[in-house]
Amino acid sequence: MADDHGSSAVEKVPAPSSGIAVVDDGGIQNPGLHADHQRVTDLDPKKEKVAERRVSGFFVLSIIGSVAATVFYFLFPIEEGNLLSLRISTISLGLGISLGLLGIGLGAVHWAKALMSNAEVVEMRHSTRGTEETRAKAAQVFTLGNKESGFTRRALVRNTLIGAVAVTPIPAVVMFRDLAPAEEPSGLLKHTLWAENTRLVRDGAGTPIKASDVTYGSAFHVIPDGLMENHDWLEQKAKAAVLLMRLRPEDLVEAEDKKDWSYQGIVAYSKICTHVGCPVALYEQQTHHLLCPCHQSQFDVSDGAKVIFGPASRPLPQLPIAIDAEGYLVAKSDFLEPVGPSFWEREVN
Repeated sequence: MADDHGSSAVEKVPAPSSGIAVVDDGGIQNPGLHADHQRVTDLDPKKEKVAERRVSGFFVLSIIGSVAATVFYFLFPIEEGNLLSLRISTISLGLGISLGLLGIGLGAVHWAKALMSNAEVVEMRHSTRGTEETRAKAAQVFTLGNKESGFTRRALVRNTLIGAVAVTPIPAVVMFRDLAPAEEPSGLLKHTLWAENTRLVRDGAGTPIKASDVTYGSAFHVIPDGLMENHDWLEQKAKAAVLLMRLRPEDLVEAEDKKDWSYQGIVAYSKICTHVGCPVALYEQQTHHLLCPCHQSQFDVSDGAKVIFGPASRPLPQLPIAIDAEGYLVAKSDFLEPVGPSFWEREVN
């Protein structure tokens, strides 16, 4: 409406029934808070008990699913080479774990929608400081949250939720046992497929390598001949992979007991880093340094592949090599020390 001078004036609007004050700011009205919506669980104690039992039922369902997944793990083991057992195990575990997680999700959602307080509130922002007053306010927040959710008051819901959360990780913990080898790791890494007179062949091509094929500064990724014929060739390759290089004989620094482990400057070292087992594959022919790309450990090929930088704790194991009657490079024996990470050599109590 206009005053006597023709100028407009903003009409003052009374505060909403919710009690929130209206702020007159250029004609923008504060709508306040909506009136509380009363649910059937707020009005009928019987409906509230039904909802509480339903929430607890979801949590119990979660417990059943998690326990079932653990039972299925042992009931349907995966048999090597049996595709049907793999499918049955995967499906049964998936159903059990899904039921365990779904039960917690449905229970939490239904708890929030049917039982927790749904009143809208305004929370004023305030500075956060580590004072006694701040800690007191934080305690009030937790107390209010407990009051609104009924966490301590609703013993049935609380106890079934705790049970569901406690049981849900069990299938994962049980399945983690498959990550552990069947025998002590240090024993597994002490032996590879390398043996006396086993030819060195190119990784991928599978062709044997003559000493004349290895030029100065070159590097070959090598595996034992016949490795691909093993049913567990991938695991065996992870232990037996070798890097073959040729240096000038005068550049080699060899220990007395290892002088016959090389052939005319050709040396072979394990490709598996002694830090955590990454593949060491970056060779710098001018410096004769090998670099592990994972954590930057460096090894000096000209001096027994000793560690010159990085977290690796010992040199790369060397594979003793020679040539056969046809001039092909062969292994003289297996590695004489464990390959791979050094921590496997620690005793397991």
